[in-house]
Amino acid sequence: MGIEENLSELLGPVVSNLGVDLVDVEYLGSVLRVVVDQEGGVTTDTLAKINRLISPMLDEQDPIASRYTLEVSSPGVERKLKTVDHFRRSIGEIVTIKLVPTSDTRRVKGKLVDVTDSELTLAVIDIDGVELDEPQTRNIHHGDVLKARTVFNWGPTPKKGGSKNGKQKKNASKSKTNTSKNTNKQGSGRTNPRTQDRGTL
Repeated sequence: MGIEENLSELLGPVVSNLGVDLVDVEYLGSVLRVVVDQEGGVTTDTLAKINRLISPMLDEQDPIASRYTLEVSSPGVERKLKTVDHFRRSIGEIVTIKLVPTSDTRRVKGKLVDVTDSELTLAVIDIDGVELDEPQTRNIHHGDVLKARTVFNWGPTPKKGGSKNGKQKKNASKSKTNTSKNTNKQGSGRTNPRTQDRGTL
């Protein structure tokens, strides 16, 4: 089991006690990103509370040997889909899926219609970058999925020199983040002190 799976098992029950779902755990070498969500969205106060709760736990358990920065954030408008539960939460949304090299197609895009423990059902609207005249129903086994994410429809591309709202729309894709960075501001967290003492391996 990899470090991300171990951390998911460790942190999942903790955030669940706060009525929050653990969506994803990403370890990117110098950043440990914990993504959480709940019905109606996660507030910055909740993110800060989770940060303060799990930071000392990570210090005690010491699951990562090297120095890292802890980030606790909510999902952006486009989310990675890794688990069956991730897909189930996204039923009714448009998703794009990259398939394993042995598949007859490499990438499909469509509306996620149904999810079981073994496969996904999509109303496919695009295959390998080619739009279809009408949706085609396709079942995809979880084992054939290499990568997947939701797709947010930004609407028509604005004309050059057009609306000033473009910048605001671009910022909408950013998730709320509570980052631990050596500061005394409440809720902002800190760099993991145990790993900081060790330095980067």
